[in-house]
Amino acid sequence: MSRILSLYAAALFLAATLLQGCGGAPPPVDLDSIVLPAGFEISIFAEVPNARSLARSPEGTVYVGTRPEGKVFAVRDEDGDGRAESRYVIAKDLTMPNGVALRNGDLYVAEVNRIWRFSDIEANLSSPPTPTLVSDRFPDDNWHGWKYIAFGPDDKLYVPVGAPCNVCDRGDPYAAITRMNPDGSEFEIIARGVRNTVGFDWHPTTAQLWFTDNGRDLMGDDIPPDELNRLSEPGMHFGFPFIHGADVPDPEFQDPGSLIYTRPVQELGPHVAALGMEFYTGEQFPQEYRNQIFIAEHGSWNRTEKIGYRVTLVRLDDEGNALSYETFAEGWLQGQESWGRPVDLELEPDGSMLVSDDYAGLIYRISYTGTAVQ
Repeated sequence: MSRILSLYAAALFLAATLLQGCGGAPPPVDLDSIVLPAGFEISIFAEVPNARSLARSPEGTVYVGTRPEGKVFAVRDEDGDGRAESRYVIAKDLTMPNGVALRNGDLYVAEVNRIWRFSDIEANLSSPPTPTLVSDRFPDDNWHGWKYIAFGPDDKLYVPVGAPCNVCDRGDPYAAITRMNPDGSEFEIIARGVRNTVGFDWHPTTAQLWFTDNGRDLMGDDIPPDELNRLSEPGMHFGFPFIHGADVPDPEFQDPGSLIYTRPVQELGPHVAALGMEFYTGEQFPQEYRNQIFIAEHGSWNRTEKIGYRVTLVRLDDEGNALSYETFAEGWLQGQESWGRPVDLELEPDGSMLVSDDYAGLIYRISYTGTAVQ
């Protein structure tokens, strides 16, 4: 039976992936339907087909990974009016180049099984250099194979490896978060039991790694939850495939009895597909948002009633405990029809927040125009 369910899940997953990336056009964009807290507004920053992960250079260029598009883009707001006028194609014909990261003027791009480096990219937007291979040690499984990447405070490149399935136990390096030096050396696994994270960030004070994790499917509409997790030290295990959320046992994989796992800091909605997350470190939003966590929820694809399709906010206390989990921006889902799907978040120097949307092919800019009480 479990074999049949796994094949069924694979078919559903493939159909959903193709629909998201290659299906018909979404309904028209309707920014007036986006509901935000008082004083906030949303606008279109750039049009980018299948816009996924974002990385911003100090010079103001926003690099954009994609998935089925197979391209990496760069966009620039040349006149500072909050909308990008220039768009460049940095790479094409890649395999799900979702992840992009910047270090010392070089752009790192993650395919499913490889990491590339484009040297001195800022000076070569119109004629990108031939990339250098950093690492090709990752599995080539497409299921959860697209990667979010980022450089940590330790100057190491962090690369997740998703589980190549709905639920399975394939051992290392699957269902893990890895890191390496910028040249690909000193590869190590720092977290296990992570089904699939497509977004993480470091706490601005403690420098600890926080990440979202997508829960498994085919356990019903309301379980298990997606997760917001914190890695306080290397070597921690986060439960998959044996335990989901805080304490939901898997029906197919029994806890071996010796499992020591870390529970989520916050359970998120079931099947909301929590992807990009960002600590708000800007100064434009009111003080109450400072050092709090924003999460892009891509939205459910096989739930009876769709949920997600929004940007949420997790408020923390000074010790890093979650105080609340609430909606910050919603409206991409209207009834059971969606016209957009948030993917990743990136802060601008002025404190506004960019939000990518692979379904609408847009990057939005959320800004605060009210009177902030500091």
